[in-house]
Amino acid sequence: MSAIRLITVNTVPERAKRLIGRVVEDVKDRYTIVHVTNVERLEDVRPTLEREKPDLLFTASMWTPEQAQEIVAIAKETVPGIKTFSIPQGLQVEKGPDGVVEFIKANLPNVLGPGRL
Repeated sequence: MSAIRLITVNTVPERAKRLIGRVVEDVKDRYTIVHVTNVERLEDVRPTLEREKPDLLFTASMWTPEQAQEIVAIAKETVPGIKTFSIPQGLQVEKGPDGVVEFIKANLPNVLGPGRL
């Protein structure tokens, strides 16, 4: 099984690294996910995607739905076939880091699609 290359779009890179690290550890028996990098600014999304060519992109909960849609549109335009996942705005504030980790893990099979288990 090949590694899934993930880019996160989060204005707090330490938080992204910590949360994704927990997810990667918790799902390592089913998926091999490599957190390639985090992008902090919208204007850096496209060049980072062009450079890294990831399989998967997550938008964090600090983005508005419109911003998350913009990031996803850029990702799909830049890397054909990329899988994307947007964490709902405010989830980190409402449910804390544990809630975000659980939300990602619960949705990962649907995001990655069949054949990734």
